[in-house]
Amino acid sequence: MSWPRVQLVVTADDFGYCPRRDEGIVEAFLSGAVTSVSLLVNGAAAESAAELARRHKIPIGLHANLSEGRPVGPARRGASSLLGPEGFFLGKMGFREAVAAGDVALSQVREELEAQLCRFQELLGRKPTHVDGHQHVHVLPGVCQVFAEVLQAHGVLFTRLPLERGLGSCTWLEAPARAFACTVECDALAAVGPFSRRGLRWTDIFVGLSTCGRHMSAHRVSGALTRALEGTPTGHCLTAELMTHPGYPSVPPAGGCGEGPDAFSCSWERLHELRVLTEPTLQTRLAQDGVQVCALHDLDSKRPREGIPGEATLETFLESSQL
Repeated sequence: MSWPRVQLVVTADDFGYCPRRDEGIVEAFLSGAVTSVSLLVNGAAAESAAELARRHKIPIGLHANLSEGRPVGPARRGASSLLGPEGFFLGKMGFREAVAAGDVALSQVREELEAQLCRFQELLGRKPTHVDGHQHVHVLPGVCQVFAEVLQAHGVLFTRLPLERGLGSCTWLEAPARAFACTVECDALAAVGPFSRRGLRWTDIFVGLSTCGRHMSAHRVSGALTRALEGTPTGHCLTAELMTHPGYPSVPPAGGCGEGPDAFSCSWERLHELRVLTEPTLQTRLAQDGVQVCALHDLDSKRPREGIPGEATLETFLESSQL
């Protein structure tokens, strides 16, 4: 197809999780395959990751974490609705269930987000280029309002809106992964209002839910961008983000956010993503499609228009994402 001009930011999540993951992320950045990273300030390797970012001048944002490991804010000193009995966050699904049940105190969410932004400032000496959410916690109902308020107060205006068009056609995704992705999309749609009211910005296009781990390939990344661009006039310039999780797999007990590394980080799929990103096939494919890989500060960014990238409505997104 004849594409509009696309500026693509390639973000590596989970920077600071462990030295092996960070080694792979830096390798991908130095090769030009990754252009931005998101730092877990409660990660076991957060301090060394911050030093790597300074040394290599890596554009770096905050990967706000409310679901894995130990907190960095006041919650670490006592009982909190954010934590289980062992003093750890409630987990990817546990936190979502607690939010849905109304068991999470949003004042404590605010305190933890504020503390993580302050910790980022301590580590890097500046504010983050962007803030997104570990396991997409930042778009959850209630949490998204607090998240937007905190970012506005700290003068950070760029975030991630995890809406990927056409997930319903991604037959390679297992049912649980597709169900989670569709839930994330519904939450993200509802977060558009709170984010917009606080002046937050995000790219026109997001890709990454259908290309995570073993599902990543040059063909699928290109296909996801093609789906997102359907119906867009060729004269337009659009911005896009590809979410990635590359690296060399964690080896226990090193890594994690206080509990040791999880199966996701120890998986061979981290190395698979690293190889797909750094091998020539993907870069050649993107260049052939006229995609410009760039850093966040290079984007021709503006405040997103009302609605969803590609002028998709709630109905069209839900229809395209049905199981």
